[in-house]
Amino acid sequence: MTPEAEERLDQFFSAFSPHSTPILLLDYDGTLAGFRVNRFEAVPWSGVRPLLSRIQRQGRTRMAVITGRPAGEIAPLLALDQPLEVWGLHGAERIHPDGRHDREAASPAAQQKLDQLRKRLHHDSLGGLFEDKPNAAVMHWRGLPPLKAQRVEKRTREIFEPLAAMDGLNLLKFEAGLELRVGRDKGGAVEAILDEAGSAQAGSQAPVAYLGDDLTDEAAFRAVNAAGPHSLSVLMRHHPRLTDAQIWLQPPADLKNFLLRWLTALG
Repeated sequence: MTPEAEERLDQFFSAFSPHSTPILLLDYDGTLAGFRVNRFEAVPWSGVRPLLSRIQRQGRTRMAVITGRPAGEIAPLLALDQPLEVWGLHGAERIHPDGRHDREAASPAAQQKLDQLRKRLHHDSLGGLFEDKPNAAVMHWRGLPPLKAQRVEKRTREIFEPLAAMDGLNLLKFEAGLELRVGRDKGGAVEAILDEAGSAQAGSQAPVAYLGDDLTDEAAFRAVNAAGPHSLSVLMRHHPRLTDAQIWLQPPADLKNFLLRWLTALG
């Protein structure tokens, strides 16, 4: 960890107060867990689950996972003792700790185009791995040989990009894949959480941190950066890249140290 990162962490945790509820926002794949070809095998890094459970039991943190996965996949993988707030599909759906479920509705025209594309890709996955989501068509080329990955990306862009020009549909680039989707992104999810927190705490500014690794997390980093001086955006990945995050940390060791410092700051 660089001295600059250490200093930024010290500043962030010094803002913790008994009079506010700090907000811990976490991406899942690549942040809390390593990537797996079979995503249902992506369990949290060793030692992370107990730390998250301790933060939950302490009772002073609003903690949420914001993920590109369907929201219902997270609880079985994390297997925490208490129910967790999860924003899935990059923020387009939400499972509340009490079990309530919300999902943004697409316009009929956008949903029709998306359904037609999903049906087509079920028959022809363009040589990549097609993932069918309720609000999106996703094409992955992670792990393919470079030349084949380039061909899959080229064919995917030829189909997805013209559709993305349609009102209500958006193209989301992530590492080794593209997603054509409807609904809010991770930045929108962060903004919604911060709006709720601001109303609940009568304008007091609670410390808020977002930890993520992917290009899809950049919108969340920007939303957290705009939240004020008691905010922290963390790029959590093995290798640095160009990012709007304020600091770079490496999982799993830096992740576990961060969660331990969170517990210490809570007192």
